[in-house]
Amino acid sequence: MTDFDALRLENQLCFPLYAASKEVIKLYRPYLQPLGLTYTQYIVMLVLWQKGKLNVKELGNALYLDSGTLTPLLKSLESKGYVSRKRSDSDERVLCVSLTKKGLALREEAASIPEKLAATVPLTHEEAVTIYRLLYKILDEKDPLA
Repeated sequence: MTDFDALRLENQLCFPLYAASKEVIKLYRPYLQPLGLTYTQYIVMLVLWQKGKLNVKELGNALYLDSGTLTPLLKSLESKGYVSRKRSDSDERVLCVSLTKKGLALREEAASIPEKLAATVPLTHEEAVTIYRLLYKILDEKDPLA
């Protein structure tokens, strides 16, 4: 083993995580395109379908995204009529995001996506649960939405 073996691509934990993430996100495309959503817009909608109204900071924490990334996503979702953005009554600096009726109705169209995607990933249910738990161990929490 040389001093530089640690720098070999196959010795990097980050690479298979990165590549697998890209591949799984690519699997979502045919299901999200008819809804007019990107993967990142979809995960924003998932949080809002679960939680309802959140401020941008809470949304960013749940998705591990900063406000610079969220702002264009939210503007796009607002232009599609799925969300509304309003300043908090109690603190004008806080921007709150909530679903519109159209955004809530989109949940019905998206309801079958998780099952369809699961059928395309070559993992058993048990393997998927194990990977899920291990990834959240890396993130150092059980579930950001719990």
